[in-house]
Amino acid sequence: MTHFVLARSFASATLIAVLLSSFNVHASEEGLWQVLQKAAVAARALSYKGIFVCQSAKQIRSVEITHMYDGQNEFARNVVLGNSPREVLNQSGNVVIYNPRNEKIIIEKRHGQNMFPAVLPVDLTSIKASYSLRSNENERVADRSAQVLVLEPKDGLRYSYRFWIDTEYGLLLKSVMFNNRNEVMESIGFNQLTLMNTVALDWFKPRIDHNKNYVMEQEQEIVADTGEPVDWEVKALPAGYRKVDQLIRKVPGKPELVTHVIFSDGLASVSLFIEHMPKGVKQKPPPKIMLTTTGNTSFYSNVNNGHLVTVIGDVPEATVVQIANAVVFKK
Repeated sequence: MTHFVLARSFASATLIAVLLSSFNVHASEEGLWQVLQKAAVAARALSYKGIFVCQSAKQIRSVEITHMYDGQNEFARNVVLGNSPREVLNQSGNVVIYNPRNEKIIIEKRHGQNMFPAVLPVDLTSIKASYSLRSNENERVADRSAQVLVLEPKDGLRYSYRFWIDTEYGLLLKSVMFNNRNEVMESIGFNQLTLMNTVALDWFKPRIDHNKNYVMEQEQEIVADTGEPVDWEVKALPAGYRKVDQLIRKVPGKPELVTHVIFSDGLASVSLFIEHMPKGVKQKPPPKIMLTTTGNTSFYSNVNNGHLVTVIGDVPEATVVQIANAVVFKK
């Protein structure tokens, strides 16, 4: 029988208390929230290797994951399997992506991305405010017993989720996102899983293809947000959402700086982009309003007071529309 092996130490006594406490199933909703919190911690503090399948819209892909926590830092290596495997190396939120394109490997840098099974925040306070939680009967995933928890929104501004959580060690084994018609928007789950008892990091490196050139992608330059007054504000966010980050970017091909604001309800994430449309520049005029959904991602764009306002997120259409319409330009 396969066993989970914890890394040699944890970064804080809080993690120790959470993981080493008994994993009992409580009938109360508060007990279920404790189970969900343990799943958030376990994804970061356990060492494991497996293959999970991600299905969104008509796309299906398999991902091999290796994850380890050494007591201070997390290390994860994801390989998107296929004819040209894409590799993602993640060290405590600093992400480097190796993406094959033609005869090159493009190296991309990202930051702060949560990847399965670490999709839940350790602090569930904001999620509790916007969702209710209930349990279903246990099922089996990757040949392990799993408790099924259903996370349901209290309004129509976010999707619902179903989580399969290992009953012995608390790791999230499967996650499914549903819209308000109970249609599956996205499904991610392990079909193979083994647990590691090593702290060696010889696996934490990309597989080098000596037949291809490695090229660093031209990054969107980030200009520090000085906090100076701007000519717009967001008047009223949808209930439960709050601003978690704001950046100003120099985007290739864009003559003006683009403001990027990120909002979250603790689980769902939404990006707002605001860019000035300079007068006198010949360009194809954007549509007055564009609203579309592809898979689980909603996209809304409109023109507001000489600015292009775009909102994108894995949320219902009503949410992106409400955030875009909350942008008010000062006279």
